[in-house]
Amino acid sequence: MFMDNSSPFAKEGYPFIAFAVGLTLLLGLSSWKLASFVLALPAAVSVLLTLFVLYFFRNPERTPPADPKAVIAPADGTVIVSERVAETPLGSEALKISIFMSVFNVHVNRVPFDGRVLDVSYHRGKFFDARDGRASCENERNGILLETVGGVRIAFVQIAGLITRRIVCYPRVGDLLKRGERYGLIRFGSRVDVYLPVDTEALVKIGDKTVAGETVLARIG
Repeated sequence: MFMDNSSPFAKEGYPFIAFAVGLTLLLGLSSWKLASFVLALPAAVSVLLTLFVLYFFRNPERTPPADPKAVIAPADGTVIVSERVAETPLGSEALKISIFMSVFNVHVNRVPFDGRVLDVSYHRGKFFDARDGRASCENERNGILLETVGGVRIAFVQIAGLITRRIVCYPRVGDLLKRGERYGLIRFGSRVDVYLPVDTEALVKIGDKTVAGETVLARIG
């Protein structure tokens, strides 16, 4: 596994959690010791901030479906694109399914299908809203090209959003990935695009909610 399975929180969030908890303790103790109502308000706000940070970096367990042909969602969120497109990381026309993650979704990303990593490509870019159509080709992003045991190639791309400034991706070329395992994370609102063979039938539609590691996006025949 590329990410820790045992912790209820993603390890990438530890510095943020430590800062929020430390600030809350400092303001809370100061307010109590000094009997200061002036410090009570920021202390209360800090408590809410801590709760949000803990909620954002939660790292729940997920159980992939038994169907070995199922392509599963790499992210929690909402399907905003489900269509065939010409320009893709596969180098040919493909079915594209995009999932938008709000700041309230789990942001740990999971591998959509078993296979070997053929390529990992990072591109610097802009920070349009992740729901913007330009995000796929102009935003900062990191993509993985995967080849299945049957020789089918798929791609999945982590895309930075409007306020995202950090994409975490652990796999390297040659790694063997297992469907459903954690492979990375995007901080504070973002998007993941999945590219599948053009003859693949989408099993989700725009507006559907997805659960990373469990929701079936399509089936590879």
